[in-house]
Amino acid sequence: MNISFFIPAYNCAKTVTESVISILETNFQEGDELIVVNDCATDNTAQVLDDLKARFPIIQVLNHKRNKGGAAARNTAVEHARNELLFCLDSDNVLAPDSIKPLKAYLLEQDADVASFQEQHFFTDNKQAPHYTWHLPAGVFDNKQYLVGGNTPGQHGNYLFTKKSWAKAKGYAEGSGALDTSTFGLRQAITGAKKVILANSWYYHRLDYKNSYWMKDAEANIWSVSMKVTYALFPFFDRIDEDFLEYMLGKGKYKWYYELKKKPIKLIPEGKSKETFYKDLHLKIYNFVYPKATIWERVVKKVQRTMSSR
Repeated sequence: MNISFFIPAYNCAKTVTESVISILETNFQEGDELIVVNDCATDNTAQVLDDLKARFPIIQVLNHKRNKGGAAARNTAVEHARNELLFCLDSDNVLAPDSIKPLKAYLLEQDADVASFQEQHFFTDNKQAPHYTWHLPAGVFDNKQYLVGGNTPGQHGNYLFTKKSWAKAKGYAEGSGALDTSTFGLRQAITGAKKVILANSWYYHRLDYKNSYWMKDAEANIWSVSMKVTYALFPFFDRIDEDFLEYMLGKGKYKWYYELKKKPIKLIPEGKSKETFYKDLHLKIYNFVYPKATIWERVVKKVQRTMSSR
């Protein structure tokens, strides 16, 4: 199976070339494709992408006429992808040489929906001297970690996945800002995507606090994070326990996402529905709108009917 690599690109003129080369140099095979979506960048990203396409004609460059955000750029790429396997690489990150082939082999061997590298090597200038390394446990990943606020592949979003899992998750949640990959991973988890982590594998994750999408969007508006995740989960409210939904939409609406370790997301059991809940709710509301007559009212009506029939 071939891979459609894609890169969402916004104001990344200084970094996107290294990202592209890290795909094409040792990780690209015949039948693969590379799609770069320019999300209406305001620097000279467009010129850099034109130069890259002239150098590597295999690149497909798509352009948004207005800035739509990272989730929309990712969805645009997937919608144009011809292959069933997809790999998203952010425009400031870098693949390790020859790292994709074993990742793909592991996904196919495990019949998984998602395959992630085990490590992120966070760097600024020198990839070979990372500031620190972030780890995930190797093997089949426990999707419950998404529900309890644990470390997950979705927090970085640079992984291999199937187009089928993207469709089941209803794509990336547009309007979620810098939470686009973490909410996508959560949506994949809720829809049962099987995730695996390849041991002794990594990619390079660039640190740039000044221009970080996360710092500018989420950290600058930390009060809005839980609300954005709630919005991203709206298509899956039928899978979430009603008591937890009430908490999400009520007293916890500004903070629930930060308190998952104390109060995890509660889903309804697999294979069940909330039909009973809604039947009971319907009956409760019906009885409120159309209350049953009291005994006295029934007696009066019976007398009235008796008198009118004479």
